[in-house]
Amino acid sequence: MHICVFCSAAELDAVYTDAAREFAELIGSRGHTLVWGGSDVGLMKVVADGVQKAGGRLVGVSVEFLQSKARANADEMVVTASLAERKAQLLERADAFVIMVGGTGTLDEATEILELKKHGLHAKPVVLLNTSGYYDGLRAQLARMDAEGFLPLPLGDLVAFADDGAQALGLLESW
Repeated sequence: MHICVFCSAAELDAVYTDAAREFAELIGSRGHTLVWGGSDVGLMKVVADGVQKAGGRLVGVSVEFLQSKARANADEMVVTASLAERKAQLLERADAFVIMVGGTGTLDEATEILELKKHGLHAKPVVLLNTSGYYDGLRAQLARMDAEGFLPLPLGDLVAFADDGAQALGLLESW
């Protein structure tokens, strides 16, 4: 399975890096391919390192203005002209999505992938990896959207939540 991971390129606390490394090693050891933003810094690097160390394949999709931060030893690296093209390539190359901790870029990617799924433009599984309750607020907001009729399909059909990497991968593999 080609698993797209959205996450931060920032250097983060061990609570996040340890969880990311554990999840990445599961991806690689189970023979899956990581599809990611191609960056070789921060949490993105941690994930790519873990997948590669465990024998998984790396497919990066970078963007021209970030090309200097792209991972040199990825199995495949695509460089797009814009962020919109990057997101389109990530969607095309992935069989499933996992949203890990991140900032506004990660949130942008997450909401776009959920919006496309909401409109039936893809049916790929999406899991929010809720490390240390990072996405508790988003989970509550999405539940409210669902309860008040803002979502045209049940929240459980749109996205699943996982507390750790093993649960996230289990959800994807059983989808």
